[in-house]
Amino acid sequence: MSEPTLTRYQSHGVALLGDVSVPQGVAFAFTERTGGVSSGCYSSLNLGCACGDDPSCVAENRRRALVALGAEAYGDALVNPCQVHGDRVVCVRSSDADAVRAAQRNAAGGADSIVCTVPKVPVLLCFADCVPVVLVSPGGFAVVHSGWRGTIARISAKAARVLSEETGVAVSEVLAYVGPHIGCGDYEVSPELGARFSAEFGPGVIAGGRNLDLGCAVTAALVDAGVPSSSVVVCDVSTASATERFFSYRAEHGSCGRHGALAVMVGE
Repeated sequence: MSEPTLTRYQSHGVALLGDVSVPQGVAFAFTERTGGVSSGCYSSLNLGCACGDDPSCVAENRRRALVALGAEAYGDALVNPCQVHGDRVVCVRSSDADAVRAAQRNAAGGADSIVCTVPKVPVLLCFADCVPVVLVSPGGFAVVHSGWRGTIARISAKAARVLSEETGVAVSEVLAYVGPHIGCGDYEVSPELGARFSAEFGPGVIAGGRNLDLGCAVTAALVDAGVPSSSVVVCDVSTASATERFFSYRAEHGSCGRHGALAVMVGE
């Protein structure tokens, strides 16, 4: 497989970051915050349904994001988990309507990664500083929410292994896309948390004694799991320093919407 890339582009008025080559038949994107109908601190493409925004606005924003990805026809099958900062992975193995509804209920019970091995079932996870990760391999994909708790629990590595098991493809064939998240320069943590991360991933994940590089830690976990370093691409834009493009819980003092990581396998 070719090395992964991230390109910023516009689709139906929505700004996206994605791999326009549609690797392994997986269309995916990290959304930006513009192009939606929400107002105020949620302006404008807020995809999060649990942050206080008008539910009708969120529904329209999600519809627009699906249109931008070319997946509007599959909106009823959207799997959007209740994210709980854990390491639970939910698998979607059938696009049958009853099976999709069961997967939706399962994900609503709490999960931070969805592994999908069937077409026409879009997956959405939402973010405002935490690390979004999309994993792609022949026969499937995973979307991962990796906050600091999920990162130290190596949820991305766990998702890569589950994706490998579900598809029968070696972890070494997985492509990893690490989306926009709070950057090291904007993320000062306690000495205790910094020490935990340094012990888990090595001193390279801490800068200046107090600043945590979540993207570096996620990459280290993926590489340790068997994903080649050349198969990992990391967005270098910090959400906390680019609030004109992305939501940031830290920079916006907890009052903000959520951008998304959205993926779907196209095909029959």
